[in-house]
Amino acid sequence: MDRLWAHTQQPDKHEQWDVRFTGIRYMPQSKRGVQRFRYMTRIGFGVRIEGTGETRERTDIRTGERISTLRFGSDQRLSLIREGRGYWKYVPQDGYIVFSTQYDYVTRFGLAGRVFDKFLFRPLMGFATAWSFDALRLWLEKGSAPAATIGRALIHYGCVLLLALLWAYEGVVPKLLFPEGGELALLKQTGLFPDQEASMLAWLGIAELGISIATIAFHRSKRLFAAQAVLLVLLAAAAFVANPELLAAPFNPLTLSVPMIGLNWIASRTVDDLPRAIRCVRKPAGRTERKATRHGFDL
Repeated sequence: MDRLWAHTQQPDKHEQWDVRFTGIRYMPQSKRGVQRFRYMTRIGFGVRIEGTGETRERTDIRTGERISTLRFGSDQRLSLIREGRGYWKYVPQDGYIVFSTQYDYVTRFGLAGRVFDKFLFRPLMGFATAWSFDALRLWLEKGSAPAATIGRALIHYGCVLLLALLWAYEGVVPKLLFPEGGELALLKQTGLFPDQEASMLAWLGIAELGISIATIAFHRSKRLFAAQAVLLVLLAAAAFVANPELLAAPFNPLTLSVPMIGLNWIASRTVDDLPRAIRCVRKPAGRTERKATRHGFDL
């Protein structure tokens, strides 16, 4: 409990794992035991959102349960959040700790702000909260520092995105939209599908589009990346068997397959110990609690 409390209540530790904040700084504590703080979040292009808040803690000596309540807000006109409040709750169980949060806020910009919050900002904040909680779990349980975890996640998702885009491009552009650009002639040279090359090329394009979707949907599967690497080798080999002169071309199947195999290898090597927002319970369990918290987050 003390270790978890320190990693969530000390600003220098909190800002390492919580992707919602770039910086958190404590200000002098009041005589009433209220801890004031200042937070900051960079949103890109040199722009940052700043705000202030205050928090108070309470410990139940009998049960060991701790709770940290907070109020926060921003006077910055660019900030969507005008003011909000919430809590962090720490409940010891048999051999583990239930760490939960609930918070809600009031938005700016009238109807436009409420619509933007409902359909984009609030879902992203809920996801970021849950993802950060799991990054904290990895830090405490496995010793994986947040900087390394976040860096590994960026590399992994970057490779997955590039693979998905490449598979989609190869499926749609040269096979479905412009088959006469060379793919159809290459397939005819194989002699595998006499008089059916056009339809087979279209099916190949659809299959590659399906691989693109599967790459995103099953990006945590090492078997998927291994299967893709094997498939890329087979496709390149088939192309060179059909037309050996491709090896002399400046842009040939080899120049595409080798980088894609490399991306598959990197993605498979970075899949372990990635934070997962889905590991956190995102919905209240009880009917009464669900009614009371339907406008907030409960993790």
